[in-house]
Amino acid sequence: MRSQFSILLRPFGLLYQAIVETRNTLFDWRMFRIWRSPIPVVAIGNLSAGGTGKTPFVDWVVKYYLSIGCKPAIISRGYRRESKGVKLVSDGHKVLLSSKDAGDETAMLAWNNPDAIVVVAEKRKQAASFITKHFGQRLPSVIILDDAFQHRQIYRSLNIAIINATEPFFDAKMLPEGRLREPLKNITRADLIVLNKITDKESAEPIINELEKTGRPVVQSRVKIGELVCFSGEFNSSEDALLETSPMLAFAGIASPESFVESLRNEGVNVVAHRFLKDHEPYTAKKLHAIRREADEKGLSLVTTEKDYFRMLGSPELIRIITARPCYYLRIAPDIIAGETLLKTMLRDVVGKQVKS
Repeated sequence: MRSQFSILLRPFGLLYQAIVETRNTLFDWRMFRIWRSPIPVVAIGNLSAGGTGKTPFVDWVVKYYLSIGCKPAIISRGYRRESKGVKLVSDGHKVLLSSKDAGDETAMLAWNNPDAIVVVAEKRKQAASFITKHFGQRLPSVIILDDAFQHRQIYRSLNIAIINATEPFFDAKMLPEGRLREPLKNITRADLIVLNKITDKESAEPIINELEKTGRPVVQSRVKIGELVCFSGEFNSSEDALLETSPMLAFAGIASPESFVESLRNEGVNVVAHRFLKDHEPYTAKKLHAIRREADEKGLSLVTTEKDYFRMLGSPELIRIITARPCYYLRIAPDIIAGETLLKTMLRDVVGKQVKS
């Protein structure tokens, strides 16, 4: 049944590919203009529609720049935000918008990096212009374009593409048949490739070998599990006791929810039930009441992803529905297992003399 459905979608995938390739050709032939920002730009994106671990990697890059004395500015579209136009999410001192108006991933980046400037806009060039005017007295050291591999209107000093090692690589298909936004061959547009979510080095070897044929440097990374943070009691308090024995209901609205549950179980968390929503699917009172009801009936604590927590945080009335029970979110981060020195060198080269000694 699945294969028959894929065959029906294939013509739409071929049409989508033709449109994407035509657009890329127009950029390659310089028929579409590329704007240069007065601030150096690092673009981070992927070829597939979500699930690559891009947001934690953006967070890692932001934290690296802050650690070497640089002031980064993040530009994002703020996917599924309710606001419109150019909005300042954080001025590098204070977070100004909730996830409802900033987008869940963008809000998470802002809260986790209070020293970074964060701006959302449908058109990233307008966001970059806003930053240069609004912070003209003290410009940020670097602009980080989030989810921008397909965005080619702005020139970037460093173009990073992220690949998910757990997804089909050699048999990947274009949207809507598969999850590719553009053909795999376009990975050569990247200056640096990150193969992320490696769970087994041996099974990832064929993909690594294929990526190395592009002549682009390949950084290898896996997901590092962080702490479980309780948010039903004191905010940001970590509770490790009884987590291995307390039964949990896991819920998430991300691209690869199964990997979230697997990560929890690998850490010894006793996940006995789960509820999955679609990636970025809005939470509603009805959906959360259903999750809460199941947890009540089975006597379960609740656990979700950090991104889902920030999505709900934009609507306090939704948080209140589930926090009568113990609730946790799981922090994750990239764990770079090969190529970290090269990655840091390339990031430092972008900002040059701005790096502290």
